[in-house]
Amino acid sequence: MVITRLGAGVDRERMLDADAIERTLRVLRDYRASIDRHDVARVRAVATSAVRDAANGDEFLTAAGDVLGHAPELLSGTEEGRASFRGATAALPTPALDPPGAGDSDILVVDIGGGSTELVLGRPDSPDDARVVSVDVGCVRVTERYLGSDPPTGAELAAASEAVDYLIDQAAGSLRGGDGPAERARPGRMIGLAGTVSAAAVLDQGLEEYRYEAVHHHVLGLDRIRDLLARLARLDHAARLGVPGLEPARADVIVGGLVVLVAVMEHFGFERCLASEADILDGLVQGLLAGT
Repeated sequence: MVITRLGAGVDRERMLDADAIERTLRVLRDYRASIDRHDVARVRAVATSAVRDAANGDEFLTAAGDVLGHAPELLSGTEEGRASFRGATAALPTPALDPPGAGDSDILVVDIGGGSTELVLGRPDSPDDARVVSVDVGCVRVTERYLGSDPPTGAELAAASEAVDYLIDQAAGSLRGGDGPAERARPGRMIGLAGTVSAAAVLDQGLEEYRYEAVHHHVLGLDRIRDLLARLARLDHAARLGVPGLEPARADVIVGGLVVLVAVMEHFGFERCLASEADILDGLVQGLLAGT
């Protein structure tokens, strides 16, 4: 996995930046070399929020297809969310049920990307029926739109939280189908996906570097996430680069991502979030295996 920050500047310019495109194509060339070296017969490549929002998204997809030798799919927010849900819920351990008896309730999967966050509500035995709302808030978009100072000011953090809270509230209403109060559709468990959640799990455990087995299915408490947000928001970018365990490529957007994570947990009333390293990539592989 390589972070290329393809979505940098898309919220502001509605265009994929030329340097971001070249960074991504460079990684795809490496992937193509691995594909050829291993004689891979079936390839699935997908693009998500940044390419959906960019006026030059089609040009990027053409260039990516030329590099890979396989045309990428542009996933809708619903397709993206269901793939994430399928991957995250395929192999949940029984101790992950939170609170006790939550196995009889829907699961909320929250995939915090760079430009969007997918909220997916459903059950593992019927992932194709999961309800999906794609919200235009992600770690990169929140950072670029609201957190302009380094470190962000209190006013900027408050504005970011207020804006994210509003959009999450609107999304939750759509997720429930507008049929009643939050309690009627409150899921029993929340599973968090992607880099913000993984980074929080690393920092929560005081790890010096990422370890899959330590991060996957680690339980994050809301109070601890709030503490991490407050601590990291007080640091400037240079200081965050020195935080043990925090991936350098995530240092500039981790605060924005944690703002989103806290907002979702608070809105749905969750005190704990299960971190999952099984995500959209796993869901896409399962789709290949199923022939879909």
